[in-house]
Amino acid sequence: MSICTLPKRALAAAVIATLAACSTVAPYQAPKVEIPTHFAGASDASAQQSAWQVATPADATPRGAWWTVFNDSELNTLEARIDVSNQSVRKALANLNQARALTDYQRAGFLPTITAGVAQDRYRTSANKEGSSLAGKTIPDYAVGVSATWEPDVFGRIRDEVTNASANAQASAADVESVRLAMSAQLAVDYFDLRTLDAQKQLLDASVQAYADALRIVQNQQRNGAIDASAVAQAQTQFDSTRTQARDIDVNRTQLEHAIATLIGEPASIFSLPAAHTSFTLPTIPPGLPAQLIERRPDIAAAERRVAAANAQIGAAHAAFFPNLVLSATAGLESSFFAPWLSAPSLFWSIGPQLVGTLFDGGKRTATLHGATAQYDGTVADYRQTVLVAFEQVENNLSALQALADESVTQQRAAQAAQQALQLTTNRFNAGAVSYLDVVTSQTIALTNERDAVVIEGRRMDASVRLIQALGGTWSDMH
Repeated sequence: MSICTLPKRALAAAVIATLAACSTVAPYQAPKVEIPTHFAGASDASAQQSAWQVATPADATPRGAWWTVFNDSELNTLEARIDVSNQSVRKALANLNQARALTDYQRAGFLPTITAGVAQDRYRTSANKEGSSLAGKTIPDYAVGVSATWEPDVFGRIRDEVTNASANAQASAADVESVRLAMSAQLAVDYFDLRTLDAQKQLLDASVQAYADALRIVQNQQRNGAIDASAVAQAQTQFDSTRTQARDIDVNRTQLEHAIATLIGEPASIFSLPAAHTSFTLPTIPPGLPAQLIERRPDIAAAERRVAAANAQIGAAHAAFFPNLVLSATAGLESSFFAPWLSAPSLFWSIGPQLVGTLFDGGKRTATLHGATAQYDGTVADYRQTVLVAFEQVENNLSALQALADESVTQQRAAQAAQQALQLTTNRFNAGAVSYLDVVTSQTIALTNERDAVVIEGRRMDASVRLIQALGGTWSDMH
């Protein structure tokens, strides 16, 4: 057999072995989950249609600038900084790059490993070694060589490891979108909460000014003997109490301002968001079909990809019970003298397969397989739980929006009625028909109802943001 024939036959055997490679685990199928036909909280069947993007899959696609449906330029400017400066997003991107690098590392297992080296040694054989022609001599050794090893994926171990790493990388990509969506939604909620406090502060500041004017009036009336000191005490209490409420608004607003600074990656000490009176734009959000939720939610996609990765890990654990086939080849030049080093007689080479299997390991492979199976069962449970939580979040926010819409209507009526009652009571006090206590009571009721109306509008905005987040954040009608 010629030297040239050996590599050809070995290569042919390796190709045949690779083509015959098979995974030792059953083909992957996504776990079954129960999907309702409609959202219970959706008030209109027509809202179940195609306003939301439908794609297979749609989890890894960018969520888009969904916040622009609120028509707030300040919010749009803040949201644009999430991708650039938010540290949670940057950490998720780093994890994704790490997962992709691991996939490339595992995929390299399909290819041979080639090494090369040059060595120069001197060694001396013992003079007391009998029967050796080199006894007592110092011998130089010059060598250069190339070695190649390749493990054909006969039982699918490498393929399963690549599948595992690839699925984990896909899960990391979905994690990035999930973090982006969570951070942008939290920023929107904090922003609307801050603007709600601005609206309440505006009401309180106006009330403080009105109560200060009223206090001066009753003080003048007391000096003129028209009323007693109790009316002044009541007016003073009303004034100071409202000023305290206004100061408490400042504390809460500052904390929200700091939270927004952290979300956009800026130190709280140097960030400020001026107070502004904002008219909220409440968007109409059609929830789509429940089946589309599975496609849109990045956290559901991440959980499903981790199930696929765990399934592939079972295959890799199964493959450990089979032997490994390794093909190796080495060639080079070696000589005890430098002069003839590059001549043909200095050539050496070796080539051949090696089949190695573990006969006994004390149950390590069995334990590894059991662990991989248990991990798979855990990821299936995580996936199904994620789906259940997703439906819960959608239903919660649909129900909240419906309830808050009704509350908004009745609260606006209550605020208007309270203002009318205050005006009538003030007129009666000026006519001497009632005491100032009645005025104070009417003022308190009016202010409370106006604040409640503002708070409800803020809660509606928060619920809208949370609903968009729960639905996956992909909005198709944006411009």
